[in-house]
Amino acid sequence: MTFLELEWYWWLVIAVLLAAVLPLKVKFLKWWGKRQRDEKSRQHGRWGDDE
Repeated sequence: MTFLELEWYWWLVIAVLLAAVLPLKVKFLKWWGKRQRDEKSRQHGRWGDDE
């Protein structure tokens, strides 16, 4: 049984990888957003910044 020329076990491997990677991506994006907000708030109060 093939779908798009891949055997069923390759689809299983792809599904497992996606299930493992997606939560890590969400966690990384939340961390990155928090980091960007913290960086922006730190720069906002400094004297001499052109931003």
